Amino acid sequence: MENISTTRKRNGLQGLLGDRKASGNDLNGELAALLRNSRQQMQSGLNRVLTLEPLTTVKDLVIVGEGPAAEEIFQYCEDQTVRGYRFRGVFSERPIDGPLGERRIGDIASVKAFSLQNRIDIVYCALPGTRKAEITELMEFCERNTIRFRVIPSSDSFIPVVPGSQLEFHGAVPVSKLRKEPLDARVSRAVKRAFDIVFSFLVITMVFTWLFPILAVLIKLSSKGPVFFKQTRLGEGNKTFVCFKFRSMRMNKEADSKQATKNDPRVTKVGAFLRKSNLDEMPQFFNVLLGQMSVVGPRPHPLRLNDQFRDIIDKYMVRHFVRPGITGWAQVNGFRGETRTPEMMERRIELDIWYLENWSFWLDLKIVVKTVTNMFGKDPMAY
Repeated sequence: MENISTTRKRNGLQGLLGDRKASGNDLNGELAALLRNSRQQMQSGLNRVLTLEPLTTVKDLVIVGEGPAAEEIFQYCEDQTVRGYRFRGVFSERPIDGPLGERRIGDIASVKAFSLQNRIDIVYCALPGTRKAEITELMEFCERNTIRFRVIPSSDSFIPVVPGSQLEFHGAVPVSKLRKEPLDARVSRAVKRAFDIVFSFLVITMVFTWLFPILAVLIKLSSKGPVFFKQTRLGEGNKTFVCFKFRSMRMNKEADSKQATKNDPRVTKVGAFLRKSNLDEMPQFFNVLLGQMSVVGPRPHPLRLNDQFRDIIDKYMVRHFVRPGITGWAQVNGFRGETRTPEMMERRIELDIWYLENWSFWLDLKIVVKTVTNMFGKDPMAY
């Protein structure tokens, strides 16, 4: 009897140890997969992380229309390739004389398809003011598809009246921008990227390394499923990326199609704490290191929300002119989490665009501090 009892105890202990070992192996495997995924992307984009490579990204552009000013812009781009501009072609209703003639691709109606197929970054418009309707339509097309729109003024040109619009000079030619964007300046982008790298590296090494095992065990105990939740989202310039989060819900088929609601039965007790404290977003510091996100910026929405709102909310896609953030100006001003109505989403977009137009390093610090303080307060939208 004693031998049987001893054998049972030994088998039970071995089983318990085996379960713990298997659980530990699962956690190690998930963390290893996250790090491996990060490492694979870093190998192809190491310069992006360590040398601020995005600061010198080449911008593809086209010109719509013709005239002396259009030729001057063409020459400016050709002569200043070190500035990162690459001229891709000109669109006009009729053949063009002079240096632009050889670069004509097609008529004005074909510019939209070409811009989407070739990921054009900037459209310069040199159409006369008599074609106001076409200019407005082209401007709205660019805004919906995250393409920057520039107007080359002339004596009869039509410049859309947009709050915050400003002029900049390309050589001797003044160009109208629809809005001011502080992050257009290389120095500003360098400052923001340097902050992203330093801050995310400190968080990962000083907090994530010891907090991950604790949260991973709690998540595993709360419900079956992986520790990390991965979802494809849209980043800067409409480029998709895999966004990492700590899983806060039970496994369900609506994770990619339905927003979390108040008292959502899918959210676990551990998940509710993670969401309220913003700790579920912590794995996104790996996305920041990879250059896919920033510490501060417009929150990246699930692809379904982009498809739902891009055509019904004015300037919705403008928020993708900058990297998405772990936290943002809209989030610290009461517009985090669920957007129950189009009006709530519209207000969030207004705040995102305000951030884009008013960025400063000090504003980013203010948002980070406010995010931390909000973690210890009562936010009615934190669920």
